Amino acid sequence: MVHLKADWELAAMRSSGRRLAEVGARLRETVTVGISTVDLDRIADEMIRNMGAIPAFKGYAVEGAPPFPATICASPNEQVVHGIPTETALEEGDLISIDMGLHFGGYYADHAFSVVVGSVDGKVQRLLDVTEQSLYNGIAAAKAGARIGDIGHAIENTIRPDGFGIVRQYVGHGIGRALHERPSVPNYGKQNTGDLIKPGMCLAIEPMVTLGTWKTKTLKDFWTVVTADGSLAAHFEHTIAITPNGTEILTVLDEPNNQNT
Repeated sequence: MVHLKADWELAAMRSSGRRLAEVGARLRETVTVGISTVDLDRIADEMIRNMGAIPAFKGYAVEGAPPFPATICASPNEQVVHGIPTETALEEGDLISIDMGLHFGGYYADHAFSVVVGSVDGKVQRLLDVTEQSLYNGIAAAKAGARIGDIGHAIENTIRPDGFGIVRQYVGHGIGRALHERPSVPNYGKQNTGDLIKPGMCLAIEPMVTLGTWKTKTLKDFWTVVTADGSLAAHFEHTIAITPNGTEILTVLDEPNNQNT
């Protein structure tokens, strides 16, 4: 669990986060009918390396699985997370979730968004809106003196009224000198439970929400996670820092007045 103790450490996290925000903005504007997720992966890889950073996901290994082969996770439609980019062209109406990470100056950043290619129907748009709003409500709850359970509680309370599924097997996490650090940050929970949130902590908060069941399964490639019932899924994520002046979102392009005090 990283605890930033000096101004230069926060500056380093900001530098990492801003670079990733630039990559995310480029990919979001590039998602169009006919482009493949391999194309998006090439763009992300080139951008990250031209920034002097290193893709965080490429070569990432977990026990029992081969190293992840790409710079981004590209998860269309029923894929929830960890989708491997392919040459298949995106089509009108596809829902695509892009998850990305980089390492710069000794510190990591992690960021994800979901978007529909072309036109979108009302229910799917609602899924996107609610999932993204739950992320920001979770961030608003991530204050010094609160607890990790407050984040999950805020996310869950945003999603439950619409009856969407909240993925339980995959959660947010601490981040800093490593891509995944303690504590785990579930997207559900009870208020006033879990680890105390303190200044200097950095977290990656990432709700994953479905139109159907919360249950998932992993495909034979050992990475791609899909909904168990084939329903669509959305995923949004930001890296944040808990500072003495408030909670700062690091993976946005806004200058830097983006704090929840």
